[in-house]
Amino acid sequence: MEALIASYGDTSSDSESDSQPPVAASDDNHSPPTSILPPPPIDLLNPPNSSGTFDYLQRNSASRIRSFPHIEGNYALHVYIPVFIPSERKKELALFLKKATSLIPDLHVVDIDVPLSMLLKDEEKLIQVALGREFHISLGRTVPIRVHQIDSMVAMLRQKLQFQKRYLIDFNKWEVFVNDDQTRTFLSVENKTRGVAEVTKQIQAVNEVYKLHNLPEFYKDPRPHISIAWGVGDISESVKRVVEGEMRKNVGGRCMFTCKFSSIVCKVGSKTYNICGSQLQ
Repeated sequence: MEALIASYGDTSSDSESDSQPPVAASDDNHSPPTSILPPPPIDLLNPPNSSGTFDYLQRNSASRIRSFPHIEGNYALHVYIPVFIPSERKKELALFLKKATSLIPDLHVVDIDVPLSMLLKDEEKLIQVALGREFHISLGRTVPIRVHQIDSMVAMLRQKLQFQKRYLIDFNKWEVFVNDDQTRTFLSVENKTRGVAEVTKQIQAVNEVYKLHNLPEFYKDPRPHISIAWGVGDISESVKRVVEGEMRKNVGGRCMFTCKFSSIVCKVGSKTYNICGSQLQ
């Protein structure tokens, strides 16, 4: 899988920055702080030479594609729940991806610039590349932060989210999302039942930390999901027709797959911080 990805190049733009951010004061292996943290200093809210506004992808931060320009000293921030699709459900999902790609040839594997059409002849490769990867339920928008905000952001996220209980997340239906500037359409699987309440509470906690750092909050009506594939432009009508045909077969609303909530991750540039996981109750 790594070799195939390397041959096309990973276009996930928030996974790398021009330079590695410094190691945060709160190391990932240390226990999260238990005392209440004060609000960040006022200079963290409006970094030097910053207008306080960001040009960011408005609709699907799960894709980890950012539209804001790179500025020296800025790093892309993404807070999310890692999701892995169970092996026993991958073949069924791959069959639908084959059908969708036969009708919409320009679909790509999410996060990387590999056309799904190039994988259709080899089902094992399709499953491995398109479905055998880490997916994300985004808990906050993907936005740029300054290097001097990193320690404060990670520490506050850990303080807010340190006590989390284990729970299950059901993924119930295919759904279609389009980013606000209509440059990309995403074929996604939405969480509609079990796990929605827990994910929503975690989004609210992340919103509080974002707000303290003068970062834009998440959508007022969040719809937890993972994105599987993407296409260029607003092709939502075409993708919806394929999705609606598939969902008509699922008359009883059968769960497509279930995963366990295992951790929350904060990714800053190319560095990841474990927000909770070992502390799960």
